[in-house]
Amino acid sequence: MSIGLLLGLAAALCWGSTDVAAAFSGRRLGSLRVAALVQLSSLAAVLVLCVVRSSGLPAKPEDTLAALINGVVAAGAYIAFFTALRIGPVSVVSPVVAAYGGLTVVLAVLIRGETLTPLQALGAAIGTIGVILTGLISDGGWRQTRIVGRGVVFSLIAMACFAILTIGLAGPIRSAGWLPVMLGSRAANAATVWLVLGLVLAMRAPPTAPLLAPAVDRRAVGLRLAIAVGLIGGLLDIVGFVAFAIGLEQAPTWIVGLASSFGPVVTVLVAVVLWGERLRANQWLGLAGIAAGLVAVALP
Repeated sequence: MSIGLLLGLAAALCWGSTDVAAAFSGRRLGSLRVAALVQLSSLAAVLVLCVVRSSGLPAKPEDTLAALINGVVAAGAYIAFFTALRIGPVSVVSPVVAAYGGLTVVLAVLIRGETLTPLQALGAAIGTIGVILTGLISDGGWRQTRIVGRGVVFSLIAMACFAILTIGLAGPIRSAGWLPVMLGSRAANAATVWLVLGLVLAMRAPPTAPLLAPAVDRRAVGLRLAIAVGLIGGLLDIVGFVAFAIGLEQAPTWIVGLASSFGPVVTVLVAVVLWGERLRANQWLGLAGIAAGLVAVALP
């Protein structure tokens, strides 16, 4: 097994667990608050790593600028994705976002000039069809076919942002190293999310409302538990991002991006087995198409 595939799968495991944590907390705190919590704990972890390894921002200004821009893109991806997880259904929106792996392969070929075989191109196409089938539901013929819900729309936005982020980080990481770029990216990510949260609270919340007051279902689970789960999700997220960044530094972009997109397998298992979510026949077919497409893209 290649180092890129191994590190990508490690990132997938961590990110799938982060998805579960974000879905749990997001339905109690609101997606924007959870995104802020995740970015807060993940940035703190990165700062600790930088202190331990005596690392700072990239030496080249262009690498620092690229890291900051990618951090803003990442903020958009996280806000969209956590919103999709909050709206649900989790077992659908998470696999849709997973298609960023196939999109990353295409962008790696078009932008970075990496090689794509005919079988890998076929796999990307199958995965795209799977995304469409997963995001649609029919109650009696194609005329009644509709998008599952707003969650799928947000997940499509997140999918595009994650693919752009993967391509955008590859160059700076190979130029400056994974930790300096990750510091710049996470700092911009956290700053953007917290800025958006502050603006939203200023426009909508009463002046006396606590910053992390539950946005929905105040009686369901204690505030402290929801916050704790969100912070743990942030730590899992940064562990996954470290594996992901090291993979981008040492292996082809497409294989790392593809392998990391298997994270929703964890989410789907939790959503179906523990949360009782149910999928229609066409949605199961769509999930199978995503899986088959990702496998085909990974083959040499």
